[in-house]
Amino acid sequence: MDPCIYASAVLPFNHTDYYTDEMGDGLKRQIFAFAKLIDPGELSDLKQWSNLLEQDWSIDGKRRVNIDIGYISLAKLVLASTKDHSHRLYLGGGIYGEVTLRFVDGNFKPWQWTYPDYASIEYRRIFEDIRKLHSKKLRIC
Repeated sequence: MDPCIYASAVLPFNHTDYYTDEMGDGLKRQIFAFAKLIDPGELSDLKQWSNLLEQDWSIDGKRRVNIDIGYISLAKLVLASTKDHSHRLYLGGGIYGEVTLRFVDGNFKPWQWTYPDYASIEYRRIFEDIRKLHSKKLRIC
């Protein structure tokens, strides 16, 4: 894995109770970005790999970690998911891609389907910071 070039503060995960039964209360999230830009065509493979990590780190069939895999381009933040919805495209291997945020007028903006945590100003600023870190490389691609 490439060097980490960005690590957010540890954030409270309090926008949903979706994971409470499996993982308990008081969940935290941290967002990381890495030096190497991935080929968007690798997103399905990376999500399948992260799913294996989640399984390996499980205790008694309950995950201890949830890994959201995605990428940032100049125009958007894309996340991978195993869950199909009308706004997600099938990528292969049981994985779907979702444009979670779009970059418009100098800022990331949410869609009506964007999860509340990703739609929050705090998260959008984090992804704008990461976009800035990668902007020179993204312009070359």
